[in-house]
Amino acid sequence: MKLPRDLSGEYLAKALEKLGYVVERQTGSHIRLTTQYKGEHHVTITNHSPIKIGTLSAILRDIENHLGLTREQLLKQLFS
Repeated sequence: MKLPRDLSGEYLAKALEKLGYVVERQTGSHIRLTTQYKGEHHVTITNHSPIKIGTLSAILRDIENHLGLTREQLLKQLFS
């Protein structure tokens, strides 16, 4: 599955709620999400539309490493 090219930060934040992340705070155009699943983990995403592909890839890589998922597994859970 390819990375979505037209993903906004707000949409990504809502999609990450499926994995147990909750919006902790927003400062300017940055949204900070936190989860307690598999230990505490924080991720900051930009609230841009669309998120640059390199930025999106780095965010997803951080989440993959924390949850122990592959890119395919993560994309299926978020966008299917």
